[in-house]
Amino acid sequence: MEQIPWQERYKHKLYLQQDALKCIKKGQRVFIGSACAEPQLLVEELTNLGSQLSDTEIIHTLTLCSAPYVEPGFIDNFRYSTFYVGPNVRQAVSEGRADYIPTFLSDVPAIFRSGRIPIDVALIQVSPPDKQGFCSYGISVDIVKSAAESAGIVIAEVNFRMPRTLGDSFIHVDDIDILVASDRPLIEVNPVIPDEEIAFQIAEKTAELIEDGDTLQMGIGRIPYAIFPFLRDKKDLGIHTEVFGDGTIKLIESGIITCKKKTLHPGKVVASFCMGSRYLYDFVDNNPFFEFHPSDYTSDPFIISQNDRMVAINAAIEVDLTGQVCADSAGHLFYGGIGVHCDFIRGAARSRGGKSIIVLPSTTGDGSKSRIVPHLSEGAGVVTTRGDVHYVITEYGIANLRGRNIRHRAMDLIRIAHPKFREELLAAAKEYSYIYPDQVLPPRTAQYPKNLEIYKTFKDNLVIFFRPVKPSDERTLQEFFYSLSDGSIYRRYFTSKKTLLHKEAQWLVNLDYREQMAIVGIKKDEKGNEKIITVGRYLLDRTTNMAEVDFTVGDQYQNKKVGGFLLEYLIQIAKEQGISGFTAEALATNPAMLKVFYKSGCVIKSILDGGSYSISFRF
Repeated sequence: MEQIPWQERYKHKLYLQQDALKCIKKGQRVFIGSACAEPQLLVEELTNLGSQLSDTEIIHTLTLCSAPYVEPGFIDNFRYSTFYVGPNVRQAVSEGRADYIPTFLSDVPAIFRSGRIPIDVALIQVSPPDKQGFCSYGISVDIVKSAAESAGIVIAEVNFRMPRTLGDSFIHVDDIDILVASDRPLIEVNPVIPDEEIAFQIAEKTAELIEDGDTLQMGIGRIPYAIFPFLRDKKDLGIHTEVFGDGTIKLIESGIITCKKKTLHPGKVVASFCMGSRYLYDFVDNNPFFEFHPSDYTSDPFIISQNDRMVAINAAIEVDLTGQVCADSAGHLFYGGIGVHCDFIRGAARSRGGKSIIVLPSTTGDGSKSRIVPHLSEGAGVVTTRGDVHYVITEYGIANLRGRNIRHRAMDLIRIAHPKFREELLAAAKEYSYIYPDQVLPPRTAQYPKNLEIYKTFKDNLVIFFRPVKPSDERTLQEFFYSLSDGSIYRRYFTSKKTLLHKEAQWLVNLDYREQMAIVGIKKDEKGNEKIITVGRYLLDRTTNMAEVDFTVGDQYQNKKVGGFLLEYLIQIAKEQGISGFTAEALATNPAMLKVFYKSGCVIKSILDGGSYSISFRF
């Protein structure tokens, strides 16, 4: 028997919009396609049929239209369930007229295929078929592909404006039961251009952690969009993400995103869906640089982790002092969803050289509440565990949690909280016995001077990173002290000092960076681990406007001109602060220290008093 061409079969499946959904029965479960690929004509018709239906469950992830089916007037006709609580359904969920399903997006396809959530009818939107009869899911493959493959009936809005995206993103017309032709413009999402300085401050700090050749997951939104300008000096970045927008296209066009260094799908942007402008949709149309895959592939932590140097950047609602992250609810109010948050954070944490990053403003929008909290709010859920997070970033800095104990985590998170909440957080941390009972904080006015961070190369290709000391350096500073020989300790302290206990060390790292300044020199090993190898500091005497200076160089790094550079740098910083000059003490038996002072270029005055010299000089 001669096979009927697919083109003929296609024609027989074409229905008018008003007739396409008559197959839906009361009590069935109806899936709606995702994001900017939401089938608008079919959703409108479903709403029109609402009065004829009852107990019809609508299920989907993020949608962007008005979602009239969640209005109170349809409460007996439709029951709504979602994997992501978007703005259009947030009120309905909060009022109990709709349901939230907290699930990893990577797990949703398996839930559909297993029948745990059976789908009677799938409403989707696809591109026109190619010569072989395959339609593309276009700009949203995500969970749509698995929903269509699991549904009893598939109804597709075939939109001539839908781009044909490549990858695991096709459905044959034989697998579609009913077709509705459409040329309606796709939903467009304008780039969320940040209008607040905080987003750019967070973005700039986040970009510091991104290196040439990294593979990124950033999503869309204010902070991810704000990152793009700070990536302009990067090279050969890759993308493996659930969603991307117009900002990604700009980096591709400028040659920053090449995907050449990716270890999985090199030369390809891998994603599940995209949201943006018509320009974006035209750019991905039939473009082999992009591969769209279902969420159970793109967001599988095992797959994600196969990208070496995977960097996952995700937003949070609040983070507690131990590093637990809430990202899907504000207390009892569900806001957003688990989505791919944990999938990518976990995947990046398992990646070779990967980084998992949480970004959030230090306070709520009105500034009344801290988003770094002693404990998560009542009703808040832990989306990402304290074991998976590497970095937390606010506008006040970067907290590095990886491999850190609770005391270090709490102190680092307090450091990046808004200054007006730090004392409150410190008190809570003491109450919970997270930190020392006598722990102090830097002065509230202290602002870490990032502009003082510099690299310097010395002989034998010794590269040292100089920066102001941070409160989180306390343990590293102690390790530096205990690495010094007895001779170096005696020359620095004029006594055989044996210990540098917390009660003393904490005062050496909690500075105001004005009257008290300390610069540490850090050497990084091949794995990126840091150790302090030199320290220089000064303390201002307000009555004379002269500062007492001292510096110490690790035994292994002496006689390499490290001390001379450190003194010169401290002089430069002090001058900029308006300090008049330095005073110092040096043992008469320490000619190397005296030589450093006399080679500083300043006019040195020295007085021998017993076994030591009192040194002073003005700038």
